[in-house]
Amino acid sequence: MNRNPIIPFVLIMVIGIGAMFLLSFKGLGDMDELAAEKEGGEKTEETASNNPEDIYATSCIGCHGDQYQGGVGPALTGIGDRLSQDEIKDILVNGKGTMPPGLAAGHEDAMAEWLAGLK
Repeated sequence: MNRNPIIPFVLIMVIGIGAMFLLSFKGLGDMDELAAEKEGGEKTEETASNNPEDIYATSCIGCHGDQYQGGVGPALTGIGDRLSQDEIKDILVNGKGTMPPGLAAGHEDAMAEWLAGLK
């Protein structure tokens, strides 16, 4: 019995072309959602919280530690004694040293007030 050696290659080609069309239609379906997100609509993956402790847990804990003890970044306990609330806000907005700017974008006032009160 002689089998045709081209048949497996043809099947792989048909499956590949079918997958390409399937993924193209999936991308077209997601296009509206991505466009709405780009225009400032609702973000589905990122849930920003207004709670400074939640912002700290997601953006700051890696450098400043889980107990505000410092690590890569300086210790934050008693920072209200060393810096004013406006200075803390300036650091949150513009960054300082190795700290990148904008980690608490849109919540700088609440974060500065909360950080100034840490003891």
